[in-house]
Amino acid sequence: MILVTGASGQLGRLVIDSLLEKTAASNIVAAVRSPEKVADLAEKGVQVHQADYTDQDSLVAAMQGVEKVLLISSSEVGQRTAQHNNIINAAKQAGVSLIAYTSILKADTSPLILAEEHVATEKLLAESGVPHVLLRNGWYSENYTMSVATALEYGVVGCAGDGKLATASRADFAAAAAAVLVNDGQAGKVYELAGDNAFTLSEYAAAISKVTGKTVAYQNVPEAEFTKILVGAGLPEGFAAILADSEAGASKGGLFSESKDLSTLIGRPTTPIEDSIKAAL
Repeated sequence: MILVTGASGQLGRLVIDSLLEKTAASNIVAAVRSPEKVADLAEKGVQVHQADYTDQDSLVAAMQGVEKVLLISSSEVGQRTAQHNNIINAAKQAGVSLIAYTSILKADTSPLILAEEHVATEKLLAESGVPHVLLRNGWYSENYTMSVATALEYGVVGCAGDGKLATASRADFAAAAAAVLVNDGQAGKVYELAGDNAFTLSEYAAAISKVTGKTVAYQNVPEAEFTKILVGAGLPEGFAAILADSEAGASKGGLFSESKDLSTLIGRPTTPIEDSIKAAL
């Protein structure tokens, strides 16, 4: 029995789609805060259990009879460590035999502020005694392609300099998680999951130009200015600062890896950025 936390989210749904190709629906548990959001999964035979990252008792109840848990990192930055601790404690209490955790690429050496809660969670896992495997995910290509329409109008703006981004599609990362969950012997492993073909934001702008036929340029700006631009676009100031910090971290190699763990796990090359651009368009 495999339980996926945050199963109504974008990654969680894709993981379950991939699991359904590898195992029976009855072997899958979708743990969600609002079960009505995954009624379609229940119709496919997936077990749906209500569970909240902030409610350890609900998590323990959801994990009864579960062998493996995919802990998809919380979307609530600043509250992740406490929420993840609830899930780890619940898994220990429920006798789960493996936790797979979606961490961040090169967490232990990452310059990104976002890495701090992932490092803290990895430490909690190590101290818990529960067998676990780390899925250190790189950036989703969708982090950029979701705003491709804006890029077409205003160009690509960022503060990553010439830093390379080893992105892959969210579906690629989901397929890797599913592969780990259905295969034995994963405890203790650390996967650095990155796309096969890294690119700079200048190259990303060129890829948009190639796909659309419209010339798109990249404008590199200081981190503080990029933060202001994001705030002006409607993002909360704190979140804008985190995104800008991540871009700046990319300039230091924080979002680049030559690891082929991802393509090895999924058994095929990762999705090229051009394909993700086309999908977004």
